[in-house]
Formats: sequence, C-alpha cells, structure tokens
Amino acid sequence: MSTVTKPSVKPANPNFSSGPCSKRPGFTLDALKGAALGRSHRAKIGKEKLKDTIERTKAVLGIPDGYRVGIVPASDTGAVEMALWSLLGPRGVDMFQWESFGKGWVGDVKSQLKLDDLREFKADYGQLPDMSQADFSRDVVFTWNGTTSGVCVPNGDWIADDREGLTICDATSAVFAMDIDWDKIDVLTYSWQKVMGGEGAHGVLVLGPRAVERLESYTPSWPMPKIFRMTKGAKLIEGIFTGATINTPSMLCVEDALDGLSWAEGLGGLSGMIARSEANLKVLEDWVEANDTFGFLAEDKVIRSNTSVCLKVTASWFTNLSNEDQAKAAKRLVSILDAEDAAYDIGAYRDAPAGLRIWCGATVEASDLQALTPWLDWGLDQVAAEFA
Repeated sequence: MSTVTKPSVKPANPNFSSGPCSKRPGFTLDALKGAALGRSHRAKIGKEKLKDTIERTKAVLGIPDGYRVGIVPASDTGAVEMALWSLLGPRGVDMFQWESFGKGWVGDVKSQLKLDDLREFKADYGQLPDMSQADFSRDVVFTWNGTTSGVCVPNGDWIADDREGLTICDATSAVFAMDIDWDKIDVLTYSWQKVMGGEGAHGVLVLGPRAVERLESYTPSWPMPKIFRMTKGAKLIEGIFTGATINTPSMLCVEDALDGLSWAEGLGGLSGMIARSEANLKVLEDWVEANDTFGFLAEDKVIRSNTSVCLKVTASWFTNLSNEDQAKAAKRLVSILDAEDAAYDIGAYRDAPAGLRIWCGATVEASDLQALTPWLDWGLDQVAAEFA
C-alpha cells in the first residue's frame, strides 16, 4: 500500500529530456515567423541569418577573436567526427571517457581511423578519470560534460598552456551552462538541441588558431568524406565560418537558434544561463539532501553536472534487487510519471546504471523542478509496492 500522498500540482512544463531539451520558457511557433522559408541559404537573407547566428554565438559565449565558428551537418556527432577525421593522425592521441559518448569517440578512433598511438583513460559512470595523466605533447580528446553520466570536468586548469598537441572537446551539454576556458581549447563542438533547447540535425564546430594551423599543414592519409572537408588547396575554407555551410541547413532551425540566442541575451548572456542551470541543480541537491531514497550518480559535487543530472535510487529495497530488476523498476518509475504527465523522458541512458536523468539546463524552470520532486517520491513509492 502506498505511504506517500499523490501530489496535486504538476510541473507546468514536464519536458525534462536531455536532448532535444526543453524549449525556452514562453516559446511558441510565432517566434519562428521571420524564418527565411523557401529561400536559398545562399541568398542574401540566408547568408545574413547564418552569419548573425555565428556572430551572436561568439558574443554570448565569449569566444575570443581568432576563433572560427561554423554551422555543420549531423548535430554534435557530425561536428566531433569532422574534428577527429580532419585533425588526428600526426601525433599520438590521449582520449578520456567516462560515459557513453566519450566511449563512442574512442571506438571510432580505434576502429575507423585505426590509429596505433592511442592511449585511453576511462572511469566508471559517476567518476572522472585522472585528467592529470594527459600528455600535452599529444592530442587530447575529451568531453567537457558526460551527458549520460552527469559528470563534468570542473575547469580547464589541468590543460597545459604550452601544449604542443591539440585539445578537442565535445561540449554539447556544457556550453551555455558552464564556464569554458577558451585559452585551453583548440576545438570545441556542440549542437543546438542541447542547452539552448534548439532543433536537431545541426552541429556547431569551433576552431582555435592552432586547429586551423593543423588543418592547413596536415593532410590525413584516409579518404575524407565531402561533408568533413574544411580545406581546399591546403587553405581553410573560410566561408564555412561566415555562413556558407557545407550542406543545406534548415532555415527554420536557424531561426530557432536565433530565437534562443535572443532569449539568452535577455538573461544577460552566458552568466544568466549559468545562473539558471546552477539554480536548477540546487533544487535537486536540496531535495536529495533531505531524501533517503535518491542520490546522485556523481557523488562528488565538484564534478557534478548542472545540466544532465543523473540520479540513482538508494532505497534499500531497490539496491537489494538484481541488476535486471533494478532496470525494470527504474523503467516502471519513468513510465508512471510519463502516464501522469508529470515528467517526460527522464530515464537513464541505456548504457548507464539504472536510474533517472533529469535535464537542468537554463531552458528548464526551477519551479517545474520543485513541482517534480514530490512526484519522484510518490512514483517510487508506487514502484516499491510492485517490486519490494
């Protein structure tokens, strides 16, 4: 029998997915009415909108002069693969992974590029590898925030200023929510559908001067797919970074990205976005601290993500279950809350330990997270009656 009273108040917006993430508060399709639909992205209006997106992105994120920002195909995955295929090879590579996507990049470098001089440093879900093991005479590849583990690097202090190799960073669930030390980054990737709550299919690739130098001085030994090519005649194709995209972008998605940037600017830019994400995380931290049935997968607060917050169930009846039954119980909790329209898409990633993953990026309202927590307690109580 249930011992927890069913809540009477639901989140006004129950969208807590970690990607695509919730749209900004107050979003309606009217925000896209200025989209250059039916127009070529090569036309003046298309080029202007793409260039505006790039320039405002630089301004909001504080990207330094001399860094290029390009809109590229295939979401963050496309941006990461462009970087790996175009830049790796002339030096040994150190790769750090502590969750699913980082593991995937390691697999691609091993199996597709087949690099021999590769060192892999890894940690279990909820942990961070010893980043001090990085050798900066080599190229270093890492995620800033492990979306599927809720673990992030706390800062870039571990990255050498006098590095010889490149740093290549997948930051898709970190940008607009965490401080990025751009002096430590040579390549960074992300996608619109993460922290900004934009639409999918487009990636963003940021290249520092050292990455451009590599592109213009090194030609990979493997065939390069057309959508990965960033140079012609050993020179960077500058048009990619001024709005002449590699393939046809959706101008509807571009308008949506511009709307998100306008909203971010209205918050005061990056600092406002970070503040919202941190306030959202605090809602869950305060609830967990007063709760004895849920905990954070990232137990160390220093490395805990403020966007993709991963929770584990710590109730004794749950931890006494087999791994298979834990997975079933967690999925049951997710389905109950979905059916109640209290929370959508909060299940842990398929490769992660059984539990929940709740997006706390800036497009989520703290009031919705406050309304969510009683539903988590009630939902788990319902599941306990079935599994305990």
